[in-house]
Amino acid sequence: MKNLFITTMALLTTVLAVAQDPPEKTYSFTLEEAIAFALENNYSAINAERDLIDAQKQKWETIADGLPQINGSVSYQNQLKQPVTVIPAEIFGGAPGTYEEVVFSQAQSATATATLTQKIFDGSYIVGVQATKAFLSYSANNDEKTDQEIRKSVVEAYGNVLLAQESVAILEKNKANLEKNLFETNKLFENGLGDEESVEQLQITLSSIESQLKNTIRLENITRQMLNLVMGIAINAPTKLEEDLDNLATAQIDFTLMETDFNMENNVDYKLAINQTEQRFFEWKLARSRALPTLSTFVNYGSSAFSDDFSFFKGEQDWFDSSVLGVDLTIPLFSSGKRSASTARAKIAMEKAKTQLSEAEEQIRLQLETAKSNYILSIEEYETAKQNLGLAERIENKNQIKYKEGIASSFDLRQAQTQLYDAQQGYLQSMVEVINKKTDLEVIINEPNSNLK
Repeated sequence: MKNLFITTMALLTTVLAVAQDPPEKTYSFTLEEAIAFALENNYSAINAERDLIDAQKQKWETIADGLPQINGSVSYQNQLKQPVTVIPAEIFGGAPGTYEEVVFSQAQSATATATLTQKIFDGSYIVGVQATKAFLSYSANNDEKTDQEIRKSVVEAYGNVLLAQESVAILEKNKANLEKNLFETNKLFENGLGDEESVEQLQITLSSIESQLKNTIRLENITRQMLNLVMGIAINAPTKLEEDLDNLATAQIDFTLMETDFNMENNVDYKLAINQTEQRFFEWKLARSRALPTLSTFVNYGSSAFSDDFSFFKGEQDWFDSSVLGVDLTIPLFSSGKRSASTARAKIAMEKAKTQLSEAEEQIRLQLETAKSNYILSIEEYETAKQNLGLAERIENKNQIKYKEGIASSFDLRQAQTQLYDAQQGYLQSMVEVINKKTDLEVIINEPNSNLK
């Protein structure tokens, strides 16, 4: 009875534990939903946002460097062995030519001081403040560049998952058809109405399809994990894709995209090249500013106390106040040509950046033409692959009929089947290429109202 009670309680505890364990969340995305999710949760996107916030903080850090600064200091000293000074004894009424040993200070001292400093003129500070706008622009453009790369990665990963899913479905269908053919051919052979070579040919084809199917199933799992990683979720989280590869590819065929007016200033790579040119310009200005004088002012206020023992917190302790107002002027006079060399190098770097900007413009124009050509080619290959698939299906079907009627050999049938399988994979891959090539073109054009934002 006791054992029955223990067993019942153990089962009840297990059931309650399972009931309280929340089910694992299943994600479901269309392509655009997957992109939107990734832009919020991708690891690089999160850090890019942090970089943008960091740039804003760095801007204020630069500005605040030229605003009033107040620093306080507290000092305590205990002279374990006090210094002794020798002075003429005549001061105290002693004999001329003799000296008296004197200790001028008490053994312990404490000082508290507050100092306010303010820059009045500093060329490097002025340049630094001017450069903060360019730095913020660079950070924003870099954040946009990160978003574009994430979008491309999601599109590619999403398409690869759909490709793997469709490949599994087609391979399973091909496998079922081959198994049926093999069964029928084997029966004919067993009844003396067929030859052994036909059975072996079909067995070879079936083994190849089975091997491809196993690999594609593994590949489907890997591509799904890659998609999860790009979107910023656990790689083993259940993820369902709402899109159909054929419909998605058809929706991506948009010839009006070829007629879109290209504005170079919208391209992110061009924006980053502009940022680099601006950065080199401010570096040149900074190098020149080092030849200018710097002027700053300060005022401090302090209080000091002296004692033979530690009595600084007692009410009767005397404190002596002091205050200083001052101005510091630093004038660069001679650097043995170091400043002029540094300025010349900065100017060379600026001129190189201008040349690189011109090169970047031409490269972007070439990338645009290449992307347009690749996009058109992907559409043409998609249409061709679709037609080839229809032809391959009809050829394979005719050979199936001829084979059953004894007109075609098993070798002819296998050749037609292999041609069909190649056409199927070519068709699936052509759809993925249409999706990817359109994204490549959209990235270069980067219209402000596009989904890339």
